[in-house]
Amino acid sequence: MRRTDQRRAAVFALYQHDLTGQPLAEMLPRDSLAFTRALAEATIKHQDEIDELIKQHSTGWTLDRIAPLERSILRVALLEMLHGDEIPGETPIPVEGAIDEAVETAKKFCGSDAPGFVNGILGAVLDSVRDNSIPT
Repeated sequence: MRRTDQRRAAVFALYQHDLTGQPLAEMLPRDSLAFTRALAEATIKHQDEIDELIKQHSTGWTLDRIAPLERSILRVALLEMLHGDEIPGETPIPVEGAIDEAVETAKKFCGSDAPGFVNGILGAVLDSVRDNSIPT
């Protein structure tokens, strides 16, 4: 299974977890690969930090106004941008790759305004932390 598909599986598991409040483990497909599980679990681990970044950079939007699927897409992308080195046995995706994957997922599964919204927030986060903590 391609990494793109595994990222999307993590996004959808996080989306379902967000909507239902059910344990993340129950939202992941039984046949999920280790990368999918590690990505989703790491996103939950860092969710408070990630959500704070989303809030800071989504001018005029509260976190709960952002569509749940878009929130999940942003969370996974930011996890990979900021903490991709924490996924065991994986080489982190380049920052630009994480942004591109998120935008493409938003294009495929969200409304017409979502790709620009996702790109704008991720770009703003990247601009604000590039010098400090994101390797390029």
